Amino acid sequence: METRFCQVCGMPMGETDELYGTEKDGTKSKDYCKYCYDKGEFTFKGTMDEMIDICVPNMVKANEGMTEEEARKMMKEFLPQLKYWANKK
Repeated sequence: METRFCQVCGMPMGETDELYGTEKDGTKSKDYCKYCYDKGEFTFKGTMDEMIDICVPNMVKANEGMTEEEARKMMKEFLPQLKYWANKK
């Protein structure tokens, strides 16, 4: 199965739909996680830098040996490629 990433925060959403957000009609979103998208609305209202500040500690915790600087660099390269941020240009 192809790994899907939330198109806002970049979180891998796993092999089930447990982490998927919902559309207005209650169906699961294929693009956004439940932390960034609920009932057809984006719940995150900040900037890309604010999203990076939120994600960096989680990335460091999930990836043994990764530094905050490495995580921040990775996020600055990855997030602009995601659907949500590409539409913000």
